[in-house]
Amino acid sequence: MKKLLLMTVAALWWCANGAAAKLSEDQSTSADRDVTFIVTSDVHYDAFENEDRNERVRDTIRHINQITKVAWPQQLGGGPIASPRGVLVLGDVIDDGDRIFEGKHQTPRQWLLFAADFGLDGKDGLLDYPVYETWGNHDGPPAGREKHGFSFQAQLQRRNLMRRKKGLVTRVSASGLHCSWDWDDVHLVLLGIYPADRQHPDVRYSAEWHDPQMALTFLKEDLAASVGDSGRPVVLANHCGFDTDWWHKDDWKALYEAVRQYNVVACFYGHSGTGLRKWAPEGEDKPLDCINTGQTENGFFVVQIVDGQMRAAYRCKQWSEEKAPDGRRKRTWNSAWQWRHLLEKSVSVGVRPRCRGAGGDCFELSGRPLLGTTAFG
Repeated sequence: MKKLLLMTVAALWWCANGAAAKLSEDQSTSADRDVTFIVTSDVHYDAFENEDRNERVRDTIRHINQITKVAWPQQLGGGPIASPRGVLVLGDVIDDGDRIFEGKHQTPRQWLLFAADFGLDGKDGLLDYPVYETWGNHDGPPAGREKHGFSFQAQLQRRNLMRRKKGLVTRVSASGLHCSWDWDDVHLVLLGIYPADRQHPDVRYSAEWHDPQMALTFLKEDLAASVGDSGRPVVLANHCGFDTDWWHKDDWKALYEAVRQYNVVACFYGHSGTGLRKWAPEGEDKPLDCINTGQTENGFFVVQIVDGQMRAAYRCKQWSEEKAPDGRRKRTWNSAWQWRHLLEKSVSVGVRPRCRGAGGDCFELSGRPLLGTTAFG
């Protein structure tokens, strides 16, 4: 009888204290989430021609470095922008991935200009934050298939290994080209030119330059191993979006099926312009929020995922156009910046693994459902 009484008292104590502690930890899951980052694309460093673009890119980098002195637009609640965890660069890093121009090899010089400006970890370039680049259709063929002896993709493989060694990423694909990592409980996956395994047989563009090199398999394996059924937020990023004809529509649907069970809060891409859209296969009622990030010389997206909310906005230069004497339109910039393409949405709290002690004993916390999205032009 005495033993039963002690067990009853212990159970009552847990209900009063253990459950309360569990609730407190559950409520703190989203409070522990406060992630700000930058996304841009299509840098297109040039060499021996059109090098004025490179300086326009540097103007953008300098503004990224000062972004904590800028406030969020009032439509998204205002307030200061927190220090970014890093900058994602979604391909077309250089303009000519394997080209000789007037007897000069453009590719290595374009690469060196990028590496000097963007650095790697925020301490070795003009950019003050770690950079996470991937490749696009301008960046050249897979390593070993280049004609002129310099491979962008070989450099990317080398840098991804360096990122893993520095703790900037957690997982790197077998090819060395794709990677993933966590910022707080937000899981990010960088997927190269587009998330498929190989070019679709109906696509008639260069199979070498547009080879995704098993990106979809990496994504599936990574999400299963890193996210599982936790429900925590996932961010996908690659060069091409759901508007590119050499990423085939069959592959779009295959990606959707691969991520259907996960809490994908945004798909970032470059290549085709700037703006916000939703996409889902025909007949599906849960579209993905897609953000087309535009060219670096023009601007970049600022993204924040904090607690149960996400907001994103395009920070861009205010260009003016005038007609030059030769009749062409000429753009000029007066150093002013503006906000466009505003997005605000709720995200689920998710189930975040919690670990204690050196042994890393982990348990999971319950999540809340995904809510709505608001976009502002």
